[in-house]
Amino acid sequence: MSVPVTILCGELGAGKTTLLSGLLESADRDIAVLVNDVGEVNVDADLVEARTDLETGDEVVALENGCICCSLGGDLSRAVIQLWKEAEFDHLVVEASGVGEPEPIAQQFVRGPAGGPYDLAAVVTVVDARRFYDRFADADGTPVRQGPDETGTRPIADLLLEQVEFCDLLVVNKCDLVDEAERDRVVALLEALQPGAEIVTTEHGAVDLETLLDGDYFDFSAARESAGWKQAIESDADDHDETDEHGHDEEHAHGHEHGEDHEHDDDPDHGGEHDHEHPPERYGIEVESYHRRRPFHPDRFASLLRSLPDGLVRAKGLTWIAGREKQAITTSFAGTETTLEVTGRWIASFSEERQETFRQGQPDLSWGEEWGDRENRLALIGRNLEWDALESRLDDCLLTDSEMEDDWDSYENPAPTAMGETVTISGAERTTEGDRE
Repeated sequence: MSVPVTILCGELGAGKTTLLSGLLESADRDIAVLVNDVGEVNVDADLVEARTDLETGDEVVALENGCICCSLGGDLSRAVIQLWKEAEFDHLVVEASGVGEPEPIAQQFVRGPAGGPYDLAAVVTVVDARRFYDRFADADGTPVRQGPDETGTRPIADLLLEQVEFCDLLVVNKCDLVDEAERDRVVALLEALQPGAEIVTTEHGAVDLETLLDGDYFDFSAARESAGWKQAIESDADDHDETDEHGHDEEHAHGHEHGEDHEHDDDPDHGGEHDHEHPPERYGIEVESYHRRRPFHPDRFASLLRSLPDGLVRAKGLTWIAGREKQAITTSFAGTETTLEVTGRWIASFSEERQETFRQGQPDLSWGEEWGDRENRLALIGRNLEWDALESRLDDCLLTDSEMEDDWDSYENPAPTAMGETVTISGAERTTEGDRE
């Protein structure tokens, strides 16, 4: 019988360690906990029984209650299969790094070798209520500047929102550090960002064992499509199915692994003591979409990204930037930073023979006579925003009729060119819509 797996995500300091310690102390089953560094799981000293090693040299801490904590390096699939062969346990919890993305980990248990001995049961993201409110939900506050992550390329805020957007359970922790109104606003924003997840509010990492470990089988495909920004894009595409609009989402546009050329291919139970009527709209949080089939001017678009309105929380989608006619570029904004990353190629950039092959595989793909499948399609999530003003500013970034006749390669262009290459633009000049008027 396959061993169920729970993946635990969340930024450093969100309360994962406290939650894990409580989980291990109250467990009524044998649990294996995989972490990047055993030292990060500060389980109580009296829980530790002995230290051993797998044949791989990876460290295992045996616990008195029958659980184990492991520091496994190298290939994750290889390590967890080796662990399964050498130890007996009822459930595996994998703690992701504070700057780790959950989707690649989940994929190894669904589509990789680890999918044999294991079944992915849940992906859980722990959110620090106070920090999340100050960073994203405080309409009157100054956004917290995050900067690039430890690799120097990816903004931490972008990673944090990806942890929120790819999960089926959100644990809003440290609710003792926010008042009821702040907590409700955090929950409402999380609902907009990930409408498919159950949300539990708590203090000091106290979550019922059953909530964490007894979830249904995790639906990987549904999780990839359930983020609020992706639903907005899909809804927008559906609205244009009968027009000359482009009817596919980002996944169809560039569903691939990095490293080679690819085609452009009712309220949840929040676990709190109050009734949460609904959502986002109650707190001025809205999800909108933006779709145009004309390229952005690289300099004007970069200038816009440096001065996005204060209430914008999330923006993500595919962009067509003049001078980058081959590259399908994913634009992702969170906090005060925007990343531009080449994540695929437009089908129209291939030879006619390959275009025909790809288009036969996507019979519903809308196709412009001159520019094929190139487009800008963004989802925008924000609070108390003047949407018309933001839309107008985006339109101002599009090439004018006369600029459509220019040599676009002559433009100064910060956008990336290579597959997987990322450029980060800092929003040093963020303003409110009123400041622009």
